[in-house]
Amino acid sequence: MSVGTVFVATLADDTRLGEILPKVSTDSVASLLNVMASSMLVIATFAVGSMVSAYSSASNTATPRSFKLVIADDISQNALSTFIGAFIFSVVALMAVKNQFFGDAALFILFAIMVVVFGIVILTFVRWVDRVARLGRLGTTIEIVERATQQSIQRWHKAPLLGGLPVRFEPPMGRAVLAASAGYVQHVNVAALQSCAKKADGSILVAALPGSLAAPGRALAYFIPGPYGLGAFDHDAVMDCFAIGNGRTFFDDPQFGFVVLAEIADRALSPGVNDPGTAIEVLGAMERLLVLWSSPPPEESPKDQDRVQVPEPSVQRLFDDAFTPIARDGAAAVEVGVRLQQTLRTLVHVGDARMREAALQHSRLALARAEGVLTLDEDLEALRATAPWHAETA
Repeated sequence: MSVGTVFVATLADDTRLGEILPKVSTDSVASLLNVMASSMLVIATFAVGSMVSAYSSASNTATPRSFKLVIADDISQNALSTFIGAFIFSVVALMAVKNQFFGDAALFILFAIMVVVFGIVILTFVRWVDRVARLGRLGTTIEIVERATQQSIQRWHKAPLLGGLPVRFEPPMGRAVLAASAGYVQHVNVAALQSCAKKADGSILVAALPGSLAAPGRALAYFIPGPYGLGAFDHDAVMDCFAIGNGRTFFDDPQFGFVVLAEIADRALSPGVNDPGTAIEVLGAMERLLVLWSSPPPEESPKDQDRVQVPEPSVQRLFDDAFTPIARDGAAAVEVGVRLQQTLRTLVHVGDARMREAALQHSRLALARAEGVLTLDEDLEALRATAPWHAETA
């Protein structure tokens, strides 16, 4: 684009714009381009250093699992691209100016373009400084993880059961499709599974949702032949519908967001950090996300994948991932215990029967852990008073 801009500017010399536009001296344009070239290289180097420092801070103060979200910050990436692009433009334009490549009209056009580029750089820099000042902070990391988890839950609501049908066969039956490698299921292509099931004249039951651990010998899916069984079952094609990677991702795996939030709270509750306020902030984020999780999905549309059965995510496993680390390592902090009981009390009233049961179970477990650590009767009474089962019997 920089080279193209230089050649486009020279087209003005073939017009009568030189008689209309004011004249700009070559030395002034060259001096400004020289200043921009030297400053943009310094700012780009400073931007890289600041971003690396913020990424390191996010990994060390929060959890390494949040690194992918922090490094994917669009504002920082766009700012660095803008600085490098402005540097390239100024170098290319400076070479052209020094070699008398422009006439009077083209020189003024180049000057106008340079002013526009300089304005973009200033606005980008101001916006980026505000962003990078927060990027490595713990509160910002929690917000980023919460936003990614919220988007994943909303995607699940838009396509409940990944667009498939509820499971009709318990326990799973049919021909098992086993994983060929070890890792985590990151994505399930339900539309491709529908195509495979149609070709084989049967149906497919998904056994491994995104976030599940895959390993050789573990079933990813089960093929259930139809009444006639006229089609040929393609085992490899079904296996290819499951993307397996080394780690879990946020996109199709809402539960992973709760794991990462729990890790942030768990690190804050460690004796070396001793920051119960962060754990309380994480519990607030979890409460908002689980209220969203329990909200009814939009009106159901006709299922396009009517030959694919998909199980419901385990609410019990979700609560185990989210609340067990906080209840275990925050048992000695009464303020964390009270906030945890308040969160579980909210979920008892907003969720369905499965969420209600899981919330009551974790409330009792958290109270039992606190009773084994706390020695002051007033602290234990404060916890019991906020427990959901106590509120119902009071």
